[in-house]
Amino acid sequence: MRALSWRNTRADTGVKKAISWYQTGSLVKTVAVTGLTLAILVIFLSPFAFMIFTSLKTQDQISIIGAPIWPAQPANYEYNGKAVEVFTVPLNTCQGSESDNSRSNLAIVQKGPRESVFVDPDNLDRGEFTCAVSWRALSRPWQFSPTWQNYTEVWSTIDYPRLMWNTTYYAIMTTIGVLISCTLVAYGFSRFDFPGRDFLFIVLIATIFLPAFVTIIPTYTFFQRIGWVGTWLPLIVPTFFANAFDVFLLRQYFMTLPRALDEAAMIDGASRFRVLWSVILPQSYPALLAVTVFHIVYAWNDFFGPLIYLSTNRAAWPISVALSTFNGIYGQRPQLIQAGSLMTLIAPLILFVLAQRFFVQGIVITGVEK
Repeated sequence: MRALSWRNTRADTGVKKAISWYQTGSLVKTVAVTGLTLAILVIFLSPFAFMIFTSLKTQDQISIIGAPIWPAQPANYEYNGKAVEVFTVPLNTCQGSESDNSRSNLAIVQKGPRESVFVDPDNLDRGEFTCAVSWRALSRPWQFSPTWQNYTEVWSTIDYPRLMWNTTYYAIMTTIGVLISCTLVAYGFSRFDFPGRDFLFIVLIATIFLPAFVTIIPTYTFFQRIGWVGTWLPLIVPTFFANAFDVFLLRQYFMTLPRALDEAAMIDGASRFRVLWSVILPQSYPALLAVTVFHIVYAWNDFFGPLIYLSTNRAAWPISVALSTFNGIYGQRPQLIQAGSLMTLIAPLILFVLAQRFFVQGIVITGVEK
């Protein structure tokens, strides 16, 4: 009995050790995966953080070598009615503090190549004293100081409200055209049986591989002859004739919906259009939202189309064209360029955050073959 009890105790101990090792290994894997994910996230978001920091800097900070990456102002001190610069000075180089190895922030009164005159802002009774150090070799303390005026200047310089209205109008009108046309075409390819359907769908998908620049000259010539150049029409009207990419996404999603729902609705007397409106579309919000986000971001970033068709109509410029012109004029002021870029990025970023759950769901489902 004692031997059996000893064996059971030993077996229980082995099981506990195995569970402990498994839990430890699982914890290590979780920590490693989390750490790797955070590192990749930091690398991925670092350009965005750099854009934010730069947009809040002053021109002086950008031109100073050794300035911090975050928006800051060098510390200054008012002495005898004048603003003097503050430097971090080793005290053992100063008169009366030869035995002090610490550093202190001192205001410079007189600059010199080998010796400079300072005053201690925290001990004015000490008066002016000399430190045997070159002021050019000293570092300066920086104070966090974001310059929000950069955004105000960009807002007024490029007439930001008008550009936002132009861009929003372009994005909304073209999105309406894409949703209407692509939904109808995708519904036809997914629910109607007609001769050559699969061949026509292949031809449609093949147009994705056709470079857009191949059709620029004939398309521009056509729109110019009918008098549409300089208006929104060449950019909005073609979206009402569908495009292969969005048709493919919607068609794949529609094919995941069971045909029994269509048949049940038609037995109740529903027409083909009624089936689309009352059966297909209410179940297709994720795919429709994915197409909406895709196209709004595309229209928001579209530069070449508005550039060639609206170049003669400056009042209709979207923000992509206006910001490019602004960057060429203010190329020596990167803080304004980054502020303008960040202001342009806010709207699609908010849209993606709000629609993220449905957007991802629509992408996942449309990528699965029925």
